[in-house]
Amino acid sequence: MSKRDYYETLGASKSDDAKAIKRAYRKLAMKYHPDRNPDDKEAEHKFKEATEAYEILSDAGKRQAYDQHGHAGVDPQAGGFGGGGNGNFGDIFGDVFGDIFGGGGGGRGGQRNGPQRGSDLKYNLELTLEQAVKGAEVKISVPSLNECGTCHGTGAKDGSKPITCNTCHGQGQVRMQQGFFSVQQACPTCRGQGSIIKDPCYPCGGQGVVEETKTLSVKVPAGVDNGDRIRLTGEGEAGTRGGPQGDLYVETHIKSHAIFERDGRNLYCDVPISIGDAALGGEIEVPTLDGRVKLKIPGETQSGKLFRMRGKGVVPVRGGATGDLLCRVMVETPVKLNEEQKDILRQFQASLKGEKHSPKKKNWFENVKTFFE
Repeated sequence: MSKRDYYETLGASKSDDAKAIKRAYRKLAMKYHPDRNPDDKEAEHKFKEATEAYEILSDAGKRQAYDQHGHAGVDPQAGGFGGGGNGNFGDIFGDVFGDIFGGGGGGRGGQRNGPQRGSDLKYNLELTLEQAVKGAEVKISVPSLNECGTCHGTGAKDGSKPITCNTCHGQGQVRMQQGFFSVQQACPTCRGQGSIIKDPCYPCGGQGVVEETKTLSVKVPAGVDNGDRIRLTGEGEAGTRGGPQGDLYVETHIKSHAIFERDGRNLYCDVPISIGDAALGGEIEVPTLDGRVKLKIPGETQSGKLFRMRGKGVVPVRGGATGDLLCRVMVETPVKLNEEQKDILRQFQASLKGEKHSPKKKNWFENVKTFFE
C-alpha cells in the first residue's frame, strides 16, 4: 500500500477532530466503494488507501504515534502500532455507516438484552399567579406506561418465560455483508430484543407494560416562574427487563392575571386615578397579593408615573431579595358629563393661561417645530 500522507489521503488536516476525520472518510468511501465502481481498479485503490488512512487516524493511540513518527510509528515491522489496512473492515464500517444502515459498532447489540431505563415524561402544569408566588400543593393526573402487574414486566404469560432468539442467538443484532461492507442492524426476528415471547401475557399483550393514569401530588415551591421544572424521581414510564423507572418533569406555566403582570421578581399593575387626584394629590387604595395598602399620590402627578412599593413583589424560588410592586397611575378622562359639569370644565379650561400649566406640551411643540425645520 502507498505511503502517502494519511491526512492528505483523506483531504483532512492535523487540526481536525475525530468527527471531521470521520466525515472526510465517509465521503471518500461512498465515492470510491467497489460496489459503486465495478471493475475500476483506480477507484478500488483509492478506497483501500482511504480505509488504511482512516483505520490509523480514527484510533487515538495510532494517530498520536503517526503524528509523532509518521508511517514508522504505525508500521508493525518497525515496532509501531501496526495498521496498513490489516484492521477489521466490519468494525470500521459499522462505526462510520452505522447511522445510515441502522447498525452500530461491534459488540453493542448485547446491551439490548439488559435492563432498560424507562422514558422520562413531561407534564405542563398551569398555575395561577397566587399559586406561583406563594407556593401550593397541586394534584395532577398523568397517563404513563407502568410495569404490568401480571407478568411483572417480562411480557410472558404466567408460568412461561422468553426464549432466546434463534436468528441472532440472543445478541439482538445481525451482521449483513454486502461486498466490502459489513454492517450490523437490529435483528428482524426479535426486533433487537435478543429473545422472543412465545406465550405473551394477556393484559399487556407481551409488552411488559400497561398504560395507566396515576394521580400525583406536586409540591410547588414559592416563587416559581414560567418554564421552571419540578422533577419527580421515578414517576416516569416503567423500565423494561427490570430497569428503573424514568422521571417526571413538571414544567410550570403561569396564567395571565386580571390585575398584575409579573416580570421576574417584580409585579406591575395599572392604577386608574381621577384628574382631581392627579392635579391636587390624594391617597388611594391599591391591591397587593397580601391585601390592600394605601398609596399617596402627590399633586401634579402625570399619567404613566410609576410608584414603587418595596417588598410587595415576589420572593425568587432560587433565593435573593424580594421584588417590588410597581404601580403605574393612569389618569382617567371623565365621561358622561352633564351640562353643569361641562360648563365648570369650560371655565376651568379658560382659566388656564400661559404654558406653565402644561410643561410637557411646550416641549412637545418645540420638538415638532425643530423636526419640520
